[in-house]
Amino acid sequence: MRTIKGPGLFLAQFVSDKAPFNDWRSITAWAGSLGYKGVQVPSGDMRLFDLDRAVESQDWRDEFLGIARENGVEVTELSCHTQGQLVAVHPAYDAAFDAFAPEALRGNLKARQEWAVDQVGKTIRASRLLGLDAMATFSGALAWPYLYPWPQRAPGLVETAFDTLAERWRPLLDLAEENGVDVCYEIHPGEDLHDGVTFEMFLDRVGQHPRANMLYDPSHYVLQQLDYLQNIDIYHDRIRMFHVKDAEFRPTGRQGVYGGYQSWVDRAGRFRSPGDGQVDFAQVFSKLAQHDFPGWAVVEWECALKHPEDGAREGAEFVRRHIIRTTPQAFDDFAAQGTDRAAIAAALGLS
Repeated sequence: MRTIKGPGLFLAQFVSDKAPFNDWRSITAWAGSLGYKGVQVPSGDMRLFDLDRAVESQDWRDEFLGIARENGVEVTELSCHTQGQLVAVHPAYDAAFDAFAPEALRGNLKARQEWAVDQVGKTIRASRLLGLDAMATFSGALAWPYLYPWPQRAPGLVETAFDTLAERWRPLLDLAEENGVDVCYEIHPGEDLHDGVTFEMFLDRVGQHPRANMLYDPSHYVLQQLDYLQNIDIYHDRIRMFHVKDAEFRPTGRQGVYGGYQSWVDRAGRFRSPGDGQVDFAQVFSKLAQHDFPGWAVVEWECALKHPEDGAREGAEFVRRHIIRTTPQAFDDFAAQGTDRAAIAAALGLS
């Protein structure tokens, strides 16, 4: 068994135009000062990362990684969540997701999708060039508006949506195979890959592609009332990334899973800082250690109540406390008797 690496911090929720969150040197120094050992980097935010230069320039990559090392952190993974979202968008969400694309492409759906596919491909190549073997993304969604089967869905609608999603992602998964990079889909409401069943539907359509893997985030499962611990037992062979994010679900006589269109503060299910919600992280870390999870424990701060800087500071210590330094030996090795065929036969009454 391997000891999980960490703590890491996903920077997407912290980057801004305000120091120290507005450039790579400052934000990595801030993360390192809190005790983080790694940072997960959104590949589409020019304040931190230049995706084109990352693909084209060894000097730029060396400087990028060198600055991180100077500040005591390493890059855990790249993320292309926003670009992956645009690989597949239902028309109902076109206007909302246009904000994820460059201004010149907004309203041009074909050009926007082509740009998104190119961005995901570049993130795959940049990951390899930076020495990383996994990247994070969203799958996008075509069927999400039809989640609840009323009115009745047209026969074949869901199947066609997943066939199309697989068709768009298969070339990118093949590129990931060529580059030795796992594409880790965050299993997330709003995406067509939002639970185990939908992930399996996608896997079937991409031929059980070895590079189609999961970013495990138990908070999204709490809000769906899905068994997040059994999920590890079922999918541990496909879990290649891990977000440490907490959540709570407290249904009332007025609302439940769907939340009644309320803000995050007023929803029955809401995200919380690590340790403030209902996720049993002691068991999550235990199961990941048991199943030899190879990656990082990365804090993703999203909380309806707590200040992000407090969540980040507390999150580093929370992860440190939960990482299990795995044992190199069995606890009862002190009583080991060695291999003695005669003794074994005698113990079994065979001699």
